[in-house]
Amino acid sequence: MTTIDAVEAWNGPGRSDGTITVVRPEHNALHERAERTAFEHWYFDAHLDNGYTVVGFLVKRRPEDPPMSRPWVEIIVYRPDGSRLQIAQKYPARAAHFSTDEADVRIGPNSARVEFDEAGMPTYFVTFDEEDVRLDLEFRNEIAPWMPGRGETQFGDGGVFGWCVGAPRAAVSGTVVIGDDRWEVTGRGYADHNWGVGNMPRVIERWHWGRLYTEDYSLLYAVVACNEKYGNLQIMPVMLAKGDKVLLSTGDVEFTLGPSVYDDVARQDYPQTFTLEAPGMFRLEMSVRQVLQSHSLIEQIPVIGSPLMRPIADRLIGKPGYFRFQSDFILAVTQDDGSTETVEGSTLHELVALS
Repeated sequence: MTTIDAVEAWNGPGRSDGTITVVRPEHNALHERAERTAFEHWYFDAHLDNGYTVVGFLVKRRPEDPPMSRPWVEIIVYRPDGSRLQIAQKYPARAAHFSTDEADVRIGPNSARVEFDEAGMPTYFVTFDEEDVRLDLEFRNEIAPWMPGRGETQFGDGGVFGWCVGAPRAAVSGTVVIGDDRWEVTGRGYADHNWGVGNMPRVIERWHWGRLYTEDYSLLYAVVACNEKYGNLQIMPVMLAKGDKVLLSTGDVEFTLGPSVYDDVARQDYPQTFTLEAPGMFRLEMSVRQVLQSHSLIEQIPVIGSPLMRPIADRLIGKPGYFRFQSDFILAVTQDDGSTETVEGSTLHELVALS
């Protein structure tokens, strides 16, 4: 099999950023492309002090959506008792707006826009309004926006995958309405933005994504495992910050998975433990405490995901599955004097397995 090259966008030396790219407003705006396989979405989540976690997507097109799909939004609410509320709604293209200058997105009554203070630090004003759920939230950055390298991985067959983290860590405030309940809320939030071109399920076998926060530290990571056609390349961007200072921006890390268990709902295996390490810099160990959400991506597609068609789809497409985990973590960070500071906590993270 001929291997197709993939070129990561690190500033160097090697798979790291000696100099971190300054994210400009247009990096977090629409990356307009004419290709039918172009995709793009903006993501926000907030862990609120009332025990709720809220997630919102503003989607021009997801990689797994058919070409020419309508824009859509998704809201996910995780209640303190562990239950979940999930809403997805599509809109005609005429009901959507995507700026190419800065983060300014509107899909129906849902929106996200940005304002900058005198120092250039952004605040995002986010509204999600579907059915009996309304989120009006401000995400005020505590760390400047970040991209791994110059933000885009280029694949030799014309594919592109981009990632910009508009809010690596943000103070969140605002209002949440669910049915007859209304809360003035505060919490901690995160926002990012993906874009690209190509049929990503034909490039990527699976990816892990997540981040964690302690009082002092913030760590973001993605581990993207490409298939044999792309030489089984693993793209592993990581950002580690202390306070508002980024200590490390790199893809030169080691990622190890522990024993796996099978999930009947997603019809996929998932690892019970994860280890991510940059020797001499940090070591992260995570253990899955709870599978908050799992599902088969095929079963969500009309007709193809029906019980009658599923054996055919399994043979032709595979068994793609999605997981959202709650995990306990131990993070050990090497200090300038060679000592190690160790912190513990819990965090949410995801796995998408496409094969």
